[in-house]
Amino acid sequence: MNLHTPSRRAVLGTVGAAATVIGWNATTGSWAWAADSARRPGDQVVPVPDLDGTLTTDTSQFDSYAHDFGRLVTGTVPWAVLTPGSVQDIAKMIGYARTNGLKLAVNGRGGTGGDLESHSCYGQAAVSGGISVNARGMARILSTGSDSVTVETGATWAEITDHLLPRGRTLPALPDYLRLSVGGTISVGGIGLTMGTEGLVADNVRSMVVVTGTGEVVTTSPSRRPELFRTALAGGGQVGVIVQVTLRTVRAAERATVFSLFYNDVASFMEDSEILLADHRFQMQGGEMVRRPDDSGWRYKIEAVATYSGGQVPDRAQLLRGLRDVRADAHIDDFALRDYLFRVDGFEAYLKDAGHWYQPKPWLSLFLPRSSAARFLRLAEAELTPDGLGAGALLSYPYLTSNVTAPMAVQPTERVGYLFDLLRFPHPGTGADDISRMVQQNRWLYDRAVEMGGKRYLVGAVPGLTNADWRRHFGPAYRALSEAKRRFDPGNVLTPGQGFFD
Repeated sequence: MNLHTPSRRAVLGTVGAAATVIGWNATTGSWAWAADSARRPGDQVVPVPDLDGTLTTDTSQFDSYAHDFGRLVTGTVPWAVLTPGSVQDIAKMIGYARTNGLKLAVNGRGGTGGDLESHSCYGQAAVSGGISVNARGMARILSTGSDSVTVETGATWAEITDHLLPRGRTLPALPDYLRLSVGGTISVGGIGLTMGTEGLVADNVRSMVVVTGTGEVVTTSPSRRPELFRTALAGGGQVGVIVQVTLRTVRAAERATVFSLFYNDVASFMEDSEILLADHRFQMQGGEMVRRPDDSGWRYKIEAVATYSGGQVPDRAQLLRGLRDVRADAHIDDFALRDYLFRVDGFEAYLKDAGHWYQPKPWLSLFLPRSSAARFLRLAEAELTPDGLGAGALLSYPYLTSNVTAPMAVQPTERVGYLFDLLRFPHPGTGADDISRMVQQNRWLYDRAVEMGGKRYLVGAVPGLTNADWRRHFGPAYRALSEAKRRFDPGNVLTPGQGFFD
């Protein structure tokens, strides 16, 4: 069946008409089946609304919904999966969930091949015993303007990129991994190597269509229903389901020259990173903590990208002027722009072949103030081991906090921030005790970051967060988010896995 245009209106049960779900039994708190001998005359059965898509209740089909990308929180099987055929399907099922005391969350279904799953890392998109929305049911690219593109939010950044590049356009901000859903990414913010110049992916959204927790379908932008716009972007799915989005586009370059520059200490790495951030000589800029060639300890790498078209090849010597990297170790590569944008695909294939992809992944993503970044990175150097990182990476690079305009993506109170992105891919066979220690280490690192003025990015595994922790994290923005939650999701239906209000 084509997920974009479901072929019939249906509620799919397990096998045959007798097993077809006819509604929610409010008396027993379970689905009511067409031939249910246990149903009593006084049971209150609320009929399932007529849908353009499908509502599947056969839990034997839900293996990929029982975990997310992080594989740290498992057994989160929903009671039903909605593959929507229209925006109204989502509105109807939100209303249905609210009426019957159920929860609902969107599953982004990102990935490649058959490995489609939620790309949350710690159960943030889980809805055990509730209704999971299969985002791939709404994944069309709807229209393309001269400087914008409008898409359904189940589309991936890979699909949009391949749609735009032949038209000479691209998105100004992209995540590093393009196989993520649009809706899931902008619900948490979206980080990538353009963060230094363009902010988060969510900061480049022009307008959205959101289905609130009351079932209202709302078109929202910075000037139209701005209170919803400000809390839906990077708000963790708390106020509505983002179903459609209009994104800004820019002219696409043809090629990318990538400079890998190495540093033996964090001070020189940060100094050069901030020079490049300030003078905008590169179009993309990242950084990474890596092992020394002799494996004697950690060093740092800047990844700086200059894009160009035609014969306008960048002056490499000019781009490297004044930098203090270990020049003998530097290397420079040139790629077609598409090849560079899709660079993580090859890494994904390696991780799958080697077995790392399917392991539990205790990720941790933080925003650090510049004043404490060096101290925190040195602390990470002392804490982290190659085995603890596995086949993963630790990314760190500066950005201007003023470029992050989505209010829910709370930032350190300094002009320059540093991303700290600990992307662990443990080795196959890593034991549960070792994974648990990594998760607890995340909590320890998070607490140290908070003491230093840091904030967290909503993707990642930080255990034991309390309501007080979340209030401290959001700061003044917590009141705005709480008020929006009460207004737009008064039944507390949406995305319970975030735990902001527990």
